[in-house]
Amino acid sequence: MQLYDYFRSSAAFRLRIALNLKGLAYDSLAVNLVTNEQRDAGFLALNPQGLVPALATDSGELLTQSVAILEWLEEAYPEPPLLPLDALGRARVRAMVQAIACDIHPLNNLRVQRYLVDTLGVSEDAKLAWYHHWIALGFAALEQQVGGERYCFGDAPTLADACLLPQMYNARRFGQDLQPYPRLQAIAAHLEQLPAFAAASPEAVAPA
Repeated sequence: MQLYDYFRSSAAFRLRIALNLKGLAYDSLAVNLVTNEQRDAGFLALNPQGLVPALATDSGELLTQSVAILEWLEEAYPEPPLLPLDALGRARVRAMVQAIACDIHPLNNLRVQRYLVDTLGVSEDAKLAWYHHWIALGFAALEQQVGGERYCFGDAPTLADACLLPQMYNARRFGQDLQPYPRLQAIAAHLEQLPAFAAASPEAVAPA
Protein backbone atom coordinates (compact mmCIF):
# COMPACT_ATOMS: atom_id res chain seq x y z
CA MET A 1 0.00 0.00 0.00
CA GLN A 2 1.02 3.59 -0.59
CA LEU A 3 -0.04 6.44 1.68
CA TYR A 4 -0.10 9.94 0.23
CA ASP A 5 0.96 11.66 3.39
CA TYR A 6 2.00 14.90 5.05
CA PHE A 7 3.73 14.55 8.39
CA ARG A 8 1.74 17.29 10.15
CA SER A 9 -1.65 16.44 8.65
CA SER A 10 -3.85 15.20 11.50
CA ALA A 11 -6.02 13.29 9.00
CA ALA A 12 -2.94 11.46 7.70
CA PHE A 13 -1.74 10.97 11.29
CA ARG A 14 -5.02 9.09 11.98
CA LEU A 15 -4.31 6.69 9.15
CA ARG A 16 -0.70 6.11 10.14
CA ILE A 17 -1.92 5.12 13.61
CA ALA A 18 -4.54 2.73 12.24
CA LEU A 19 -2.11 1.15 9.75
CA ASN A 20 0.39 0.63 12.57
CA LEU A 21 -2.23 -0.85 14.89
CA LYS A 22 -3.23 -3.27 12.13
CA GLY A 23 0.42 -4.16 11.52
CA LEU A 24 0.16 -3.20 7.85
CA ALA A 25 3.19 -2.20 5.81
CA TYR A 26 2.94 0.82 3.56
CA ASP A 27 5.12 3.24 1.64
CA SER A 28 4.73 6.90 2.55
CA LEU A 29 4.60 9.31 -0.39
CA ALA A 30 5.07 12.84 0.92
CA VAL A 31 2.78 15.60 -0.36
CA ASN A 32 3.98 18.95 0.98
CA LEU A 33 0.89 20.97 1.88
CA VAL A 34 2.88 24.08 2.75
CA THR A 35 4.32 24.32 -0.78
CA ASN A 36 0.93 23.37 -2.33
CA GLU A 37 2.03 20.07 -3.84
CA GLN A 38 -1.56 18.91 -3.24
CA ARG A 39 -2.61 21.31 -6.02
CA ASP A 40 -0.17 19.89 -8.58
CA ALA A 41 -1.84 18.46 -11.67
CA GLY A 42 -0.38 15.00 -11.04
CA PHE A 43 -1.85 14.75 -7.57
CA LEU A 44 -5.19 16.28 -8.59
CA ALA A 45 -5.45 13.60 -11.27
CA LEU A 46 -5.33 11.04 -8.45
CA ASN A 47 -7.47 12.93 -5.94
CA PRO A 48 -9.51 15.79 -7.42
CA GLN A 49 -10.13 17.20 -3.93
CA GLY A 50 -6.44 17.90 -3.57
CA LEU A 51 -6.35 16.60 -0.02
CA VAL A 52 -4.29 14.17 2.00
CA PRO A 53 -4.41 11.46 2.99
CA ALA A 54 -5.12 9.17 0.11
CA LEU A 55 -4.34 5.46 0.15
CA ALA A 56 -3.45 3.30 -2.82
CA THR A 57 -4.39 -0.28 -1.99
CA ASP A 58 -2.39 -3.36 -2.88
CA SER A 59 -4.73 -3.85 -5.85
CA GLY A 60 -4.11 -0.33 -7.11
CA GLU A 61 -7.40 1.28 -6.07
CA LEU A 62 -7.11 4.79 -4.66
CA LEU A 63 -9.13 5.61 -1.55
CA THR A 64 -9.72 9.11 -0.19
CA GLN A 65 -11.15 10.71 2.96
CA SER A 66 -9.55 9.51 6.17
CA VAL A 67 -12.70 8.25 7.91
CA ALA A 68 -13.76 6.25 4.85
CA ILE A 69 -10.27 4.75 4.69
CA LEU A 70 -10.35 3.92 8.40
CA GLU A 71 -13.63 2.08 7.90
CA TRP A 72 -12.21 0.26 4.86
CA LEU A 73 -9.18 -0.84 6.86
CA GLU A 74 -11.47 -2.19 9.55
CA GLU A 75 -13.47 -4.19 7.02
CA ALA A 76 -10.54 -5.37 4.91
CA TYR A 77 -8.21 -6.13 7.82
CA PRO A 78 -10.46 -6.88 10.82
CA GLU A 79 -7.67 -7.94 13.20
CA PRO A 80 -7.05 -6.43 15.59
CA PRO A 81 -10.48 -4.78 15.71
CA LEU A 82 -10.61 -1.01 16.09
CA LEU A 83 -14.36 -0.97 16.62
CA PRO A 84 -16.21 -2.62 19.53
CA LEU A 85 -18.08 -5.85 18.90
CA ASP A 86 -21.45 -4.51 19.97
CA ALA A 87 -23.55 -2.16 17.85
CA LEU A 88 -23.98 0.42 20.60
CA GLY A 89 -20.26 0.53 21.25
CA ARG A 90 -19.51 0.93 17.56
CA ALA A 91 -21.99 3.80 17.33
CA ARG A 92 -20.32 5.59 20.24
CA VAL A 93 -16.87 5.23 18.72
CA ARG A 94 -18.11 6.39 15.33
CA ALA A 95 -19.81 9.38 16.93
CA MET A 96 -16.52 10.52 18.44
CA VAL A 97 -14.68 9.91 15.18
CA GLN A 98 -17.18 12.10 13.38
CA ALA A 99 -17.15 14.77 16.08
CA ILE A 100 -13.42 15.14 15.54
CA ALA A 101 -13.20 14.55 11.80
CA CYS A 102 -16.36 16.40 10.76
CA ASP A 103 -17.02 19.04 13.42
CA ILE A 104 -13.63 20.04 14.86
CA HIS A 105 -10.89 19.38 12.34
CA PRO A 106 -12.40 20.90 9.16
CA LEU A 107 -12.81 24.32 10.80
CA ASN A 108 -9.13 24.46 11.68
CA ASN A 109 -7.19 22.82 8.89
CA LEU A 110 -4.60 24.60 6.76
CA ARG A 111 -6.81 25.61 3.84
CA VAL A 112 -9.38 27.19 6.18
CA GLN A 113 -6.66 29.09 8.03
CA ARG A 114 -5.24 30.31 4.74
CA TYR A 115 -8.67 31.47 3.57
CA LEU A 116 -9.21 33.39 6.81
CA VAL A 117 -5.93 35.24 6.40
CA ASP A 118 -5.40 35.50 2.64
CA THR A 119 -8.98 36.08 1.47
CA LEU A 120 -10.85 37.53 4.43
CA GLY A 121 -7.90 39.51 5.76
CA VAL A 122 -8.16 38.12 9.28
CA SER A 123 -5.19 38.92 11.53
CA GLU A 124 -2.96 36.18 12.89
CA ASP A 125 -4.32 36.84 16.39
CA ALA A 126 -7.91 36.58 15.17
CA LYS A 127 -7.09 33.40 13.26
CA LEU A 128 -5.66 31.86 16.40
CA ALA A 129 -8.73 32.93 18.38
CA TRP A 130 -10.89 31.20 15.73
CA TYR A 131 -8.85 28.03 16.16
CA HIS A 132 -9.06 28.10 19.96
CA HIS A 133 -12.81 28.75 19.92
CA TRP A 134 -13.67 25.69 17.85
CA ILE A 135 -11.23 23.41 19.65
CA ALA A 136 -12.59 24.45 23.04
CA LEU A 137 -16.17 23.91 21.92
CA GLY A 138 -15.39 20.46 20.56
CA PHE A 139 -13.14 19.30 23.37
CA ALA A 140 -15.64 20.34 26.04
CA ALA A 141 -18.08 17.81 24.60
CA LEU A 142 -15.46 15.09 24.08
CA GLU A 143 -14.34 15.45 27.69
CA GLN A 144 -17.83 14.40 28.77
CA GLN A 145 -18.25 11.67 26.16
CA VAL A 146 -15.11 9.59 26.65
CA GLY A 147 -15.83 6.42 28.56
CA GLY A 148 -12.39 5.23 29.63
CA GLU A 149 -9.26 6.33 31.48
CA ARG A 150 -6.54 5.02 29.14
CA TYR A 151 -8.59 4.82 25.95
CA CYS A 152 -11.60 6.75 24.71
CA PHE A 153 -13.73 3.63 25.15
CA GLY A 154 -13.03 0.21 26.59
CA ASP A 155 -9.68 -1.43 27.27
CA ALA A 156 -8.08 -1.27 23.85
CA PRO A 157 -7.49 1.37 21.17
CA THR A 158 -10.29 2.14 18.75
CA LEU A 159 -10.76 4.46 15.80
CA ALA A 160 -11.73 7.15 18.31
CA ASP A 161 -8.24 7.04 19.81
CA ALA A 162 -6.68 7.17 16.36
CA CYS A 163 -8.58 10.42 15.77
CA LEU A 164 -8.21 11.95 19.22
CA LEU A 165 -4.44 11.92 19.56
CA PRO A 166 -3.72 13.86 16.34
CA GLN A 167 -6.29 16.50 17.31
CA MET A 168 -4.72 16.81 20.77
CA TYR A 169 -1.30 17.11 19.15
CA ASN A 170 -2.51 19.95 16.93
CA ALA A 171 -4.19 21.68 19.85
CA ARG A 172 -0.91 21.72 21.78
CA ARG A 173 0.94 22.92 18.69
CA PHE A 174 -1.33 25.96 18.47
CA GLY A 175 -1.14 26.77 22.16
CA GLN A 176 -4.57 25.56 23.22
CA ASP A 177 -5.22 25.53 26.97
CA LEU A 178 -5.89 21.86 27.68
CA GLN A 179 -6.29 22.14 31.45
CA PRO A 180 -10.10 22.00 31.23
CA TYR A 181 -9.85 18.51 29.68
CA PRO A 182 -8.07 16.24 32.19
CA ARG A 183 -9.65 13.06 30.84
CA LEU A 184 -8.57 13.82 27.29
CA GLN A 185 -5.09 14.70 28.52
CA ALA A 186 -4.77 11.44 30.44
CA ILE A 187 -5.87 9.38 27.44
CA ALA A 188 -3.50 11.22 25.11
CA ALA A 189 -0.59 10.76 27.53
CA HIS A 190 -1.24 7.01 27.58
CA LEU A 191 -1.63 6.73 23.82
CA GLU A 192 1.61 8.58 23.18
CA GLN A 193 3.48 5.79 24.97
CA LEU A 194 2.10 3.05 22.71
CA PRO A 195 4.46 2.04 19.88
CA ALA A 196 1.82 2.22 17.12
CA PHE A 197 0.93 5.78 18.11
CA ALA A 198 4.49 6.94 18.77
CA ALA A 199 5.72 5.63 15.40
CA ALA A 200 2.95 7.58 13.64
CA SER A 201 3.75 10.92 15.30
CA PRO A 202 4.84 13.88 13.17
CA GLU A 203 8.26 13.81 14.83
CA ALA A 204 8.73 10.15 13.93
CA VAL A 205 7.84 10.60 10.25
CA ALA A 206 9.07 14.16 9.59
CA PRO A 207 11.25 14.53 6.52
CA ALA A 208 14.98 14.66 7.26
